[in-house]
Amino acid sequence: MRKIIHLSDTHIGYEDLGERFRCIVDNIIFVCSPAEEYVVLWTGDLVESALDESNYEEARAQKEKLEAAGFIVLVIPGNHDYGTGLFSSKKYVKLFKETFYGTGDVVYPKLDVIDDVAFIGLDTMAEEIHWYDRLWANGELGDEQLKRLDSLLGEKSVQECAYRVVYMHHHPFNQLMLHELKDSEALGEALRKHCDAARVDALLFGHNHYGKKWNGTWDIARCYDAGSTTRKWNFAGYHRVIDLSKDPRLDYDGDFHCSY
Repeated sequence: MRKIIHLSDTHIGYEDLGERFRCIVDNIIFVCSPAEEYVVLWTGDLVESALDESNYEEARAQKEKLEAAGFIVLVIPGNHDYGTGLFSSKKYVKLFKETFYGTGDVVYPKLDVIDDVAFIGLDTMAEEIHWYDRLWANGELGDEQLKRLDSLLGEKSVQECAYRVVYMHHHPFNQLMLHELKDSEALGEALRKHCDAARVDALLFGHNHYGKKWNGTWDIARCYDAGSTTRKWNFAGYHRVIDLSKDPRLDYDGDFHCSY
């Protein structure tokens, strides 16, 4: 079974963070061999601002570099990926999908089954791009996405997987003012509803840049905030390497940072 490398909040386009991330990618490729044993989960805020097209191009280039080396890379959008971080626009929803998935037809939750693991990606910006609430850095999944998640967790193909991993951008537990996931409680209810037949084994996210563990919350063994992979503003930046077949205490920080 493949190991997971959890990355988040790279903010490519802010000062020298693009250069930092290029070095991190090089280190991942060098250290994690063979690449076919890993899935890289990149949980949002890939770029600092979607308004600068070169940021998307740089993020896609690094994703493709990892893929060319043999890694599977799964990404999900954050608030900066749909605008500036405090302001979002609908036009970037389709552009993000086309840039990073190769099609604008992707619907969230996004399901990928890899080696008997169901990876379920959520868009926590789904309901934050209306004219009346597209300011600030809140997140909201919305009723429709939560209904689709409920249906997905009830599917036989997902329940028959050995493990289930949910990944998204906004922090579901540490509710900072103007940065919170508005329907966090509803998400928790949806995940706990299926805990007998489709227990979630890991919940991975970013956004708040703290890098802390919340293991055991909602009865989920692994709940990780990745922090900022590139250590924006000197925040914590963990590169957790996760083997779902082992005890969470054996998960470790790959520390793919360069000397900077």
